Amino acid sequence: MGKKEALLSGAARRGALSYLTREERMKYEIARELGLMDRVRQVGWAGLTAKETGRIGGLMARRLRGRR
Repeated sequence: MGKKEALLSGAARRGALSYLTREERMKYEIARELGLMDRVRQVGWAGLTAKETGRIGGLMARRLRGRR
Protein backbone atom coordinates (compact mmCIF):
# COMPACT_ATOMS: atom_id res chain seq x y z
CA MET A 1 0.00 0.00 0.00
CA GLY A 2 1.38 3.38 -1.02
CA LYS A 3 1.78 6.32 1.32
CA LYS A 4 -1.31 8.13 0.01
CA GLU A 5 -3.45 4.99 0.26
CA ALA A 6 -2.21 4.38 3.80
CA LEU A 7 -3.12 7.93 4.76
CA LEU A 8 -6.55 7.69 3.15
CA SER A 9 -7.37 4.33 4.69
CA GLY A 10 -6.15 5.67 8.02
CA ALA A 11 -8.43 8.68 7.57
CA ALA A 12 -11.37 6.36 7.00
CA ARG A 13 -10.53 4.39 10.15
CA ARG A 14 -10.39 7.57 12.23
CA GLY A 15 -13.52 8.98 10.66
CA ALA A 16 -11.53 11.97 9.43
CA LEU A 17 -13.17 12.01 6.02
CA SER A 18 -13.66 15.78 6.28
CA TYR A 19 -9.99 16.22 5.27
CA LEU A 20 -10.59 14.51 1.92
CA THR A 21 -11.90 16.11 -1.24
CA ARG A 22 -15.59 15.89 -2.06
CA GLU A 23 -14.92 13.17 -4.65
CA GLU A 24 -12.78 11.12 -2.27
CA ARG A 25 -15.46 11.33 0.45
CA MET A 26 -18.06 10.22 -2.08
CA LYS A 27 -15.87 7.29 -3.13
CA TYR A 28 -15.56 6.12 0.48
CA GLU A 29 -19.29 6.60 1.06
CA ILE A 30 -20.21 4.52 -1.99
CA ALA A 31 -17.69 1.81 -1.07
CA ARG A 32 -19.28 1.64 2.39
CA GLU A 33 -22.77 1.39 0.89
CA LEU A 34 -21.63 -1.45 -1.38
CA GLY A 35 -20.03 -3.30 1.56
CA LEU A 36 -16.49 -2.94 0.23
CA MET A 37 -14.86 -0.91 3.01
CA ASP A 38 -13.39 -3.91 4.83
CA ARG A 39 -11.50 -4.97 1.71
CA VAL A 40 -10.44 -1.38 0.93
CA ARG A 41 -9.00 -1.10 4.44
CA GLN A 42 -7.20 -4.45 4.19
CA VAL A 43 -5.74 -4.33 0.68
CA GLY A 44 -6.44 -0.82 -0.59
CA TRP A 45 -8.28 0.35 -3.68
CA ALA A 46 -6.06 -1.76 -5.95
CA GLY A 47 -7.49 -4.90 -4.33
CA LEU A 48 -10.94 -4.29 -5.82
CA THR A 49 -12.01 -5.97 -9.03
CA ALA A 50 -12.61 -4.00 -12.20
CA LYS A 51 -16.33 -4.64 -11.81
CA GLU A 52 -16.38 -3.22 -8.27
CA THR A 53 -14.27 -0.22 -9.25
CA GLY A 54 -16.50 0.45 -12.25
CA ARG A 55 -19.59 0.25 -10.06
CA ILE A 56 -18.14 2.84 -7.68
CA GLY A 57 -17.16 5.12 -10.59
CA GLY A 58 -20.57 4.76 -12.21
CA LEU A 59 -22.40 5.66 -9.02
CA MET A 60 -20.07 8.62 -8.49
CA ALA A 61 -20.78 9.89 -12.02
CA ARG A 62 -24.51 9.49 -11.53
CA ARG A 63 -24.43 11.43 -8.25
CA LEU A 64 -22.25 14.18 -9.69
CA ARG A 65 -24.56 14.60 -12.70
CA GLY A 66 -27.54 14.83 -10.39
CA ARG A 67 -25.96 17.66 -8.39
CA ARG A 68 -25.18 19.87 -11.38
